[in-house]
Amino acid sequence: MDNFLLWAASEKDPVSALNSLFEQWDTKAVGLWNLSGEPCSGSAINDTAFEDPANNPSIKCDCTYNNAATCHITQLRVYALDKKGEIPEVITALKYLTLLKIDQNYFTGPLPAFIGNLTALQSLSIAHNAFSGTIPKELGNLKELTLLLQDEVLYRSIGINNFSGTLPPELGQLVNLEELYVNSCGLGGEIPSTFVNLQRMTTLWASDAAFTGNIPDFIGNWTGLISLRFQGNSFEGPLPSSFSNLTSLTSLRISDLSNVSSTLDFIKNLKSLTDLTLRNALISGSIPSDIGEIFQTLDRLFLGNNSLIGTLPNQKSSTLQTMNLVANNFTFDKSNISVLPGLNCLQRNFPCNRNPPRYANFSIKCGGPMMTTADGTVYEAENSSISAASFTVTSTEKWALSNAGLYADRKNPSYVENNLKQVTGTNTPELYQTSRISPGSLRYYGLGLQNGPYTINLLFAETRFAARSSQTWKSLARRVFDIYIQGNRQLKDFDISMEAGGVDRAITKTFNVTVLENHLEIHLFWAGKGTCCNPVQGYYGPIISALNVVPDFTPNVSGIPSSTRKEKSRTGVIVGVSISVGVVSLILIFTVLYIMMKKDREDEEVLLGMGPRPNTFSYSQLRTATEDFSPSNKLGEGGYGPVYKGVLSDGREVAVKKLSVASNQGTNQFVTEIATISAVQHRNLVKLYGCCIEGNRRLLVYEYLENKSLDKTLFAPNYAGKDGLHLDWPTRLNICLGTARGLAYLHEESRPRIVHRDVKASNILLDANLFPKISDFGLAILYDDKKTHISTRVAGTIGYLAPEYAMRGHLTEKADVFGFGVVALEILSGRANSDSSLDDERVYLLEWVWKLHESGRSLELMDPSVTEFDENEALRVVGVALLCTQGSPAMRPTMSRVVAMLTGDIEVSAVTSKPSYLTDWDFKDITGNFSKASTSSEASKSKNHNPIDLIPRGDQMHSPLNMTEPRLSDLIGDGR
Repeated sequence: MDNFLLWAASEKDPVSALNSLFEQWDTKAVGLWNLSGEPCSGSAINDTAFEDPANNPSIKCDCTYNNAATCHITQLRVYALDKKGEIPEVITALKYLTLLKIDQNYFTGPLPAFIGNLTALQSLSIAHNAFSGTIPKELGNLKELTLLLQDEVLYRSIGINNFSGTLPPELGQLVNLEELYVNSCGLGGEIPSTFVNLQRMTTLWASDAAFTGNIPDFIGNWTGLISLRFQGNSFEGPLPSSFSNLTSLTSLRISDLSNVSSTLDFIKNLKSLTDLTLRNALISGSIPSDIGEIFQTLDRLFLGNNSLIGTLPNQKSSTLQTMNLVANNFTFDKSNISVLPGLNCLQRNFPCNRNPPRYANFSIKCGGPMMTTADGTVYEAENSSISAASFTVTSTEKWALSNAGLYADRKNPSYVENNLKQVTGTNTPELYQTSRISPGSLRYYGLGLQNGPYTINLLFAETRFAARSSQTWKSLARRVFDIYIQGNRQLKDFDISMEAGGVDRAITKTFNVTVLENHLEIHLFWAGKGTCCNPVQGYYGPIISALNVVPDFTPNVSGIPSSTRKEKSRTGVIVGVSISVGVVSLILIFTVLYIMMKKDREDEEVLLGMGPRPNTFSYSQLRTATEDFSPSNKLGEGGYGPVYKGVLSDGREVAVKKLSVASNQGTNQFVTEIATISAVQHRNLVKLYGCCIEGNRRLLVYEYLENKSLDKTLFAPNYAGKDGLHLDWPTRLNICLGTARGLAYLHEESRPRIVHRDVKASNILLDANLFPKISDFGLAILYDDKKTHISTRVAGTIGYLAPEYAMRGHLTEKADVFGFGVVALEILSGRANSDSSLDDERVYLLEWVWKLHESGRSLELMDPSVTEFDENEALRVVGVALLCTQGSPAMRPTMSRVVAMLTGDIEVSAVTSKPSYLTDWDFKDITGNFSKASTSSEASKSKNHNPIDLIPRGDQMHSPLNMTEPRLSDLIGDGR
């Protein structure tokens, strides 16, 4: 009996299924395959024919069944054909499939559960499609699977899909799984604990996905693991110590961790490493002195943007080719300063270049020649040849450029993108003919600028990607990066084509900034997000076409460069030293700090002898700005002294806080700590401009927020009515989200990491657009005599205090999470956390919320003045607030998870039980006892406010009330 008869007898349904499948996908098999007669003949049993890219789509048969008497279709490839549609159920008739490869199409709909019926599958590859929905748990039935979600042509990346939800725990049943690629696929949450069973894993790539929690310790038991990549996620540190067991590991790339730091101790056993990337991963300690002996095969070492200390080891691997050690805290002396020339200037808070004010504007044509637009703006040429490690300064020292980053998976990359298409949405399309592109960090610096307010315009257009409306696999590309101005992140996950409404469309992002130290830094930073391999391998990172910076004041500088500099434009490409075999290219991220301070007469010698320091103001400047601290300019008075509105000589409105509390520190330490706090900048944090130190005077100068504090708008109807302020639902949600982002930055991203310790509505200020900014963060270091997690003097406000902090003085970032939960409920309800004017059931907000929650009436919490709101969003905020106010700190989410829940990126976890502090204590009695500590006159100041929070709510820069003596927020020790 020939193969055809056996095929006809046993495979009639699969033949029909295959034809039906191709018909629905509007594709036809190439002539080598006979789908109308005998599929398993000729090329279908030829390995070479199947692997030939020209033969697409293609099938492959295995004729070894029944002692080589029966053939079955075992492999199906429909690859890179931009086919559309869904996966039809007829595919289950191909029950002998061991490989299904449908990468680089535009298949939509869910990944169907019936895929789990193809139990013979060993390789499932669905990369670069538009599948959506959740990953079906039925994939756990594919017990023979060794490779999941791969794309081998594009270096086995899943690329883009639009999945949601988490990795199903059932995937832990795939005990034969060796390779798992889940990059950029939309999944998130924690990695299931069932993955402990995947002992055969050799490769796990899970970048650009919202994975959270800790990196599982059990990964250290995958002793056959060769390659591990976690970049652009939301994982928390530390790195598992069990990673020291991964002795087969050759490539380890982990970045962007938060919360807890790690050391490099675990790498000493990983002697097979060729690629070690731990960028922005909270790595502390020092580099092993014998690193050159440990890693004989190491080719790539990226440890930038961490907190490494000590000296650089003189020994390096003979194979080491590229290295990034910038933005750490290394020390240098004559013995090691030549190991990596220039690196000493690129550590945290180390200024190596200062220029006096000479300019007040500049414009740059990024990646191209000089151009003059119709409005007369001259865009200077920026078309020098740069590399993975470049720093370019113009001949006039007016501006500079640095590029840092390596396209590790791309040969002969270009750092300029040329565009022949016509960009729309602009009157100056010529500005978009070239763009500067970087695989990591692209910075433009304004040098020698006159201090004052400026407007920055950044010009972008996405000119390389296909239009999303084209519905091809190339239209699935996403370029995502962050924008920082003066070290402050202005935009996170910025997507040019999404913002502009399509590709080949111009968009200008405008920012306002105040230059204080004669320099400006514009930083475009790739944080591991977006696609990496579309339209070509290794294509990602920030891109910009042009920029211009103009003053918002009348400048009085000459604009003439220094006469001492006569040579032409120079380009400095900074590289490492030669080593025994190979050349080390130092990948540089230039952190240029131009520290030009106004010196106080009494303390000038002290300040001149210091390192990093804040901007300083003279006392006479501040007296003039506040009209001699006129009572008419007084904004309020908190636990640390009065706050006044002032106007500086450059026109800036500021809030000046006169510290009336004696600091435990001397001048040097005070200024150092103020410098540290000034460096902590985020769009949701009130900016500290600087300080004044003259004799015993201590003043802090902050930005002024014209709508003052949130509590005034929420709790004082008369105030709101007078100024016409009304918080609708979108504004309230944005205030919740902005406050959460500010706290997440303090806890997880700032250096040092900071616990606020008095999160409340009066410490959340609103700008002209009702955008929230957190005030009074980080000041505890001015008063602390010891840095511990146990505080003997609890500071804060009753009603916002976490129980473990109020009762035991135990302080962690989870105390702030608790305070945030209370504030979120206040924002929803429009009332304070206690209000004695209400009926007994509603006096205490947390008790009332729980009664509503337990009876399924949570929406009754909403402020009656909010007549229109999204019920699902409101319920989400309630759920998040209940999680945040749990009694146990361990049960409260981190602020980064709070942000993800508020935005809907992850589901809000269920809250099942009322906190013990509401069930084990009589909350009314406790609060009443505290109230006895206050005089009756104090307690009666406001019925609507917490009876123990006696700081005037009108304070622009509120300080917390201390239960013993004034003391501000603590720092997490690990973050120092």
